[in-house]
Amino acid sequence: MVNKDFFSALAELERERGISEEILVEALQNALASACKKYMGESGTVEVRLNPEKSTIKFYLSRTVAEGDEIGDGEISLEEAQEKKKSAQPGDVITEEFVPKEFSRIAALTAKQVIQQKLHETERDNTLSEFSDKEGELMTGLIRKIDVKNVYVDLGKGQVEGLMLPQDQTPGERYEPGDQLKVYVKRVRNGGRNAQVLVSRTAPGLVKRLFEEEVPEIKQGSVVIKSISREPGHRTKMAIHSEDPKIDAVGACVGNRGARVNAVVQALGGEKIDIILWSENPLEFIAKALSPASVLSVTQLSEKSAIAVVPDDKLSLAIGRDGQNARLAARLTGWKIDVKSESAAAKLDFGASADETQVPEETEAATEE
Repeated sequence: MVNKDFFSALAELERERGISEEILVEALQNALASACKKYMGESGTVEVRLNPEKSTIKFYLSRTVAEGDEIGDGEISLEEAQEKKKSAQPGDVITEEFVPKEFSRIAALTAKQVIQQKLHETERDNTLSEFSDKEGELMTGLIRKIDVKNVYVDLGKGQVEGLMLPQDQTPGERYEPGDQLKVYVKRVRNGGRNAQVLVSRTAPGLVKRLFEEEVPEIKQGSVVIKSISREPGHRTKMAIHSEDPKIDAVGACVGNRGARVNAVVQALGGEKIDIILWSENPLEFIAKALSPASVLSVTQLSEKSAIAVVPDDKLSLAIGRDGQNARLAARLTGWKIDVKSESAAAKLDFGASADETQVPEETEAATEE
C-alpha cells in the first residue's frame, strides 16, 4: 500500500512540532494493528510495517498451525496451512500478508487519534522538561479551578498546570479561581498521562524563596538561612547567619521599618515569623529559638536533649499555644527541648555532669507579631 502524502505529513510533523518520525511510525504500527483486530476481528497476531522510505504500509497476519477439529483463536488448521505452505507442520507459525477491508477509513481514524495523542504528549513532555529545572523554585500562578480537595494553578504563561494537593494547602487560606498567588514548585512528576507539576504553599522552601526575593543579602549569599521550622498558616521560625561581622543579618531580613519581613508575611497570608540569629553553640541557639520568650539558662541533659529555664511569668509564652513555640524551636534546632519555669527548675537536680549556658537578658531575635 502506497501513500506518499501520508508519509510526507509525518515528516512535516517532525519538522514543525519536533515529534520524531520514528516514534510516530512505531505508534502508528501498534495502533493500526490493534485497530485491525478490533474492527475486523482478525484471529491471530496482526503486525503492521510502515516503510517511510518506500512510502508503504503492509499488514501481516500470523497464526499457529493446529491439528484436529477444534481450531482456537490465533490458530490455522493443518489443511489450510499446507495449502499455503506444503511443508507446514503442527506448531509452525504461518505469516501472510493481507489487505484489510475498509483500510482507508480505519487508517485515517487511527492515524488521527495517534497523532493527536503524540502531539499532546510531546508538548506536555517539552513543557515538563522545562519545568524540571524549576523544582525548588518560587513561581507566581493563577488559580484555574478548584475541585473538592485539589487546587489547580496555571504556571508560567499558562503552558502547564500545577496541582496543589490538600496537604500542600495552608490551613485557613481561601483559594478562589482567578486569584494570583505565589507557590513553591515541590516536584515535577512525570508518570505518562498523569504527568504533573506539584506545587505547595506549606513547604518551608516557600519561606526561604520569599526571603531570597525580598532580601538581597540572602540572594547574594552574605546572609545564609541555616534552618526553617514551620506550621503553615500559624508561625515560622527561621535561623540565619552571616560570616561578615559588618552585616546585621537580622536587620537585613527585617528591613527598614519591617518592610522586608512584612512583605513575606503578607505573601504568606499573615503567618507570624520569628527571625533568629543562629549560633554554633547549640545551647545558646536553643535559647534564641524560644523567642519571643526570654530564657534564663539552657542545660544539656544528654545528646541532643536539653532543659530551658524561663521566668515563671514567661512559661506560657515560651511553650506557646498548644506547645507550638517549643515545638517549632525543637524542630529548628534539632534538639529535644524541655521548657521549665524558674521555680520548677529550682526543685530539680540536673546532675553535676550537665552543661549549662547562662543566657543574656537580650537575645538577638526579631519576631513579627
